[in-house]
Amino acid sequence: MGYRVAVVGATGNVGREMLNILAEREFPADEVVALASRRSLGTEVSYGDKTLKTKDLDGFDFTGWDIALFAIGSDATKQYAPKAAAAGCVVIDNSSLYRYDPDVPLVVPEVNAEAVMGYTKKNIIANPNCSTAQMVVALKPLHDRARIRRVVVSTYQSVSGAGKDGMDELWDQTKSIYNPTDDKPAKTFTKQIAFNVIPHIDSFMEDGQTREEWKMVAETKKIVDKAIKVTATCVRVPVFVGHSEAINIEFEDFLDEDEARDILREAPGVMVIDKREDGGYVTPIECVGDFATFISRIRQDPTIDNGLNMWVVSDNLRKGAALNAVQIAEVLGQRALKKA
Repeated sequence: MGYRVAVVGATGNVGREMLNILAEREFPADEVVALASRRSLGTEVSYGDKTLKTKDLDGFDFTGWDIALFAIGSDATKQYAPKAAAAGCVVIDNSSLYRYDPDVPLVVPEVNAEAVMGYTKKNIIANPNCSTAQMVVALKPLHDRARIRRVVVSTYQSVSGAGKDGMDELWDQTKSIYNPTDDKPAKTFTKQIAFNVIPHIDSFMEDGQTREEWKMVAETKKIVDKAIKVTATCVRVPVFVGHSEAINIEFEDFLDEDEARDILREAPGVMVIDKREDGGYVTPIECVGDFATFISRIRQDPTIDNGLNMWVVSDNLRKGAALNAVQIAEVLGQRALKKA
C-alpha cells in the first residue's frame, strides 16, 4: 500500500523536477496529483512514463492525501499550506515561509533526518534554501569530527534559482549580445546577467547583507549547530543550472586535509572529485541531473591554525530543492507515515 502525493506548483521548474525525482527514485506512491494555479489548469506534465494533467489548486481538497510537496511562492504557500495541513496532509514546503518557525522542522536528510519527527506540531516540514542545502551536506560530517567554529562562504548561484524567468533572461540577453538591435534590458535581475556576475540575491537588509546571505547564516545554525558562525557573500552568475560555493572553514581542532577527504568520501550524499591536475574538479555543468553534492579543491588554509578550503557544487533544482523534498518524504514514510 503506497502513499497519495500531491505536487503543488507542478508546472514550475522545481515542481516538474519533483515529479521526475518521485518517478526516478520509485517513491511508493499509489496516486500522484499535479496541482497548479487556475491559469495552468490542464497543462500536461510528466511523471515517469505517465502524463498528468494539472488540476486547480484553489478548489482541491487535501483530505485523504498523505503528503503534499509545495513548490510555489511564500504568498501562495501561506494561503494553501495551512489548508492542506489542517486536512491531515503533511506539507513539505520549498518556500522560505516556514524555515525559521520554531515549530516547523528544517530538514536536510543527510544532516538532521531525526528532525522530521517535529512535523506533528503544524503538519509542516520546511525545505532549506538551495545554497544552504548543499553547504550543510558538506559541513556536517566534518563538524562531527572536528567541530566547526566559523564558515566563510562565497556562492556562485545559477539563474535557475530565480526560476524560469531568470533562465529566459540569461538566454535572451546572451543572444542579444550578438544582435545589438535586439536589446534585452534587465528585468528579473538588477543588472545584465549575460557575461556578468551580480553580487546581489534577494533584498538588502539594514546591516548591508542580503536576505539570501542571511538565510545561509540562520539556516546553517538551525540545521547543523547554532554555535557555528557563518558569513556569506551570494553572487548570481551566468550559469543556467548548478550552484557552486567556495567555502573556508575554521575548526576548533586540527583536521588534516587527507582525513577530511576520507571523511567526505564516506559521507551520505557526497561525491569527492579532487585531483590536483587540470580538470580534476567538478564544475556546475557537470553536476546537472545528478543527485550528489560534489566536493573538490580540499586543502589546508595556512593562514589560520585549523582551517580548510573546499569547492562545493550541486544541481540546485535537485539537491537544493526537489530532491531534498522527496528525500524528506522518504524519511517521513520510513519513520512516521508507515503504510501497512
